[in-house]
Amino acid sequence: MISTTGASCPYCGWPDGAEPFQVVSRHSTAAGRTVWTRCGCGSLQVRVVDGCGMRVVSRSGPAQPQSSSASR
Repeated sequence: MISTTGASCPYCGWPDGAEPFQVVSRHSTAAGRTVWTRCGCGSLQVRVVDGCGMRVVSRSGPAQPQSSSASR
């Protein structure tokens, strides 16, 4: 995918144009595709892929470590 934003993840610095750590789901739309991905830091991203390229249109914060019930 080619990023049209030239941006990177604000949490870990991974370039938006690089392959995502994990593809969560893909959905076809009338204008192209919506791809939900997860960055290496755990940030969930919504990417739009259309005739203009790829851009991240929404991004969550990084994943929080899960605490076990034994440590509470």
